[in-house]
Amino acid sequence: MLALKNVSQFSESHFNDDSLFALIAEGIENKGYTILPAAFPETLTDKLFIHQQQMEADKFENAGIGRGNEYLKNEFVRTDAISWITGETDAGKDWLNWVSGLQSYLNRRLFLGLFSFESHFAHYSPGDYYKRHYDAFKGESNRVLSLIVYFNSHWLASDGGELVLYQNQYDQVGTKVVPLMGTIVAFLSEEFPHEVLSANRNRYSIAGWFRVNTSVSVRVDPPR
Repeated sequence: MLALKNVSQFSESHFNDDSLFALIAEGIENKGYTILPAAFPETLTDKLFIHQQQMEADKFENAGIGRGNEYLKNEFVRTDAISWITGETDAGKDWLNWVSGLQSYLNRRLFLGLFSFESHFAHYSPGDYYKRHYDAFKGESNRVLSLIVYFNSHWLASDGGELVLYQNQYDQVGTKVVPLMGTIVAFLSEEFPHEVLSANRNRYSIAGWFRVNTSVSVRVDPPR
């Protein structure tokens, strides 16, 4: 987990595209979420996609739910594999730099108080899924905003694996998002239950969460 103000800046300033950040902010401000097909910067999309494809299998671990001492692996809920992004690679640094620009923009425009960010590469093998859930429960977490970027070319309806974003706990239909290359999804973590339908081919993405700082004298949060 990284406090983004400490991430070194990357030289290609076009990654910090205020017009794209404005679209993300507008959706969050008006609806609580934004879905932008093929909007992620192409150069960075290609770099992250290639990096994820070249990662060794042992870099990934079966995903779980919960944090710290409450973390557990539960295949009833989710079956994907993840690899946390620490900024130790060029691709990871470039991703975190782009996110840092987004964080600064959203804090200026929406006053969200975003303090740090955590993210991981996610790989869904054929048959993998993540059942309906919230990224944060009101009053129980400091996750504020969820962010997803997809890295899948020529995705067909028969490939499954859509993200389904529900308006609230009563919504049974939701909005389906096809995980096409470069598509960006951002939403308020406490407001929108969502799920990933079973994929029928390998499915690649990054998922991340902006957090606020809720540290107190006897507890550091986010936890190390």
